[in-house]
Amino acid sequence: MNRFRQFLAVLILIGAPATVAVAQERPAADQILHNWYRMVLELVRHTPTYSPPVASRAFAYLGVIAYEAAAGGADLVSLSGQLNGFEPGPVRETGAAYDEAIIMQAAMAFAVRNFFGNTGPTGQRAMKAMEAQLSQVSAAGVPDAIAARSVEFGEAIGAHVLDWSQDDGGAVVENMGFPFDHALNSRPGAWAPTSLVAQQQAPLLPRWGENRSFAMPTGASCPLPAPPAYSEKAGSDFHAEALEVYETAKTLTPEQATIARFWSDDPMLSPTPPGHWISIAMDILQDRKADAGERADLLARLGVAMADAFIGCWHAKYEFDLIRPVTYIRRVIDPNWQPILITPPFPEYPSGHSTQSGAAAAVLTAHFGEDFAFEDATHVDEGFDPRRFSDFWAAAEEAAMSRLYGGIHFRAAIERGLDQGRCIGAHATALKTVQ
Repeated sequence: MNRFRQFLAVLILIGAPATVAVAQERPAADQILHNWYRMVLELVRHTPTYSPPVASRAFAYLGVIAYEAAAGGADLVSLSGQLNGFEPGPVRETGAAYDEAIIMQAAMAFAVRNFFGNTGPTGQRAMKAMEAQLSQVSAAGVPDAIAARSVEFGEAIGAHVLDWSQDDGGAVVENMGFPFDHALNSRPGAWAPTSLVAQQQAPLLPRWGENRSFAMPTGASCPLPAPPAYSEKAGSDFHAEALEVYETAKTLTPEQATIARFWSDDPMLSPTPPGHWISIAMDILQDRKADAGERADLLARLGVAMADAFIGCWHAKYEFDLIRPVTYIRRVIDPNWQPILITPPFPEYPSGHSTQSGAAAAVLTAHFGEDFAFEDATHVDEGFDPRRFSDFWAAAEEAAMSRLYGGIHFRAAIERGLDQGRCIGAHATALKTVQ
C-alpha cells in the first residue's frame, strides 16, 4: 500500500481530477477503513490548520466513527456511556439486512468531510474522488434497498458523533490557534516567544487543556509535579538541565541528529506526531491482515489516547508556563546557540512528543503485547531509512529523547511527559469493546 500513499500525495499536490483507482473489486470494510486513513494522513500533511492538538482531536473523532460503524457487525460494545458526554446513537433496524462495507464507507466519507474538510482545493478534489470511487465499488452487486439502508445508517453514525463533538471546546479554532489577545506572564522563567513570526508572539491554543477529554475524566486527571525551580545560577538543577541540552547539541552524533529529524513531525511536513503513531499502527494492522473490528478498535483507542494526551499535556503546559531551552540558553549560557530543530510556539513543560508517545505506546502495547518488535517506515518517502524497535516503549522513549537532541526540551519535561502519557493511555486501554 505504500504506492497508494505515494499516489495520494501526488494527487493532492497536483490536484489531479481523475477518479482514484483504489480498488479493482468490491473491497471489504477493513480495506475501506485503511484507505480512508491513508487519505487522512496525506490531508493532514498538506493542510496548514492541523497543528498536533487539532489533528489529534480529528483523529479521535474519526476513530470513534469508524468504531461505531464496525461495532454492530463485529459484536463490539458501543463506546457510548464510556466516553465523556457520548450518548447512545442510532441502532440498526431489527431484522433488516445491512452491508458492512457500505456502512463503513458512508461513515468514513462523512467523517473525513466533516473533520478533515478544511483542506485546500486539491485536497477537496482528492476527497471527492476517493468518496466517489469507494462508494461505487462498495455498492457493486448489493441490492438497492440494502445499500440505501446501509448508507443511511453509516451517515447517521457520523452525524451523531459530529453533534457530540460540537461542544467539546475544540470545534472552532481561530487564527490557526493563536489567540488575538494574550497577556504573557512576566515572572522569571515564564515562556517567551521563540519565533519572529508576528502571529506566534502569542502561544498556541492556551485553552486547549480545558477541552472536554475523551476517556480520562478531565485534562487535569494525570497531573505532574512541578519542573525544577527556575534558576540562572550555575549548579542549580534548572541550569544543569539547560547545560545538558546545550552540551548535547554541541556534540550531537549523526545518529542523534537523525533521531531528532525522524521524530520531528512538523506540521505541513508530516502527518504530525499523532499521525506518525497512527501510521505505525496502520502498517502493523495491514501486515497482520486485521479485520475491520480489530482495526476500528485499535484506531479508536489510539485516537482517543492521543487526543487526551494533548489535552492533558496542554493543561500542564499552561499551568507551569515554562521557558524554552533556546530562550534560556541564549539568555544565560550562549547568546549564539542554535539548535537543529525549530522550537514550537508554546510553553515547554511537559513535552508533547513525550506525553502523546507514552499514551500511544500504552495503547499499542496493550493491543499487541510486550516485546512486540516492529519497523517504523513512516518517513521512508522523505528519504529516511525505516527504524526498527524492540517494542513500543523503545520507540516512545526515542521519540521523547529526540526533543532533547533537537534542543527543544529539558530532560524533566521528557521523562515526566512519558509518565503522564502512560497514565493517560491507561484510560483508553480501560475502555470496554468486547461483548
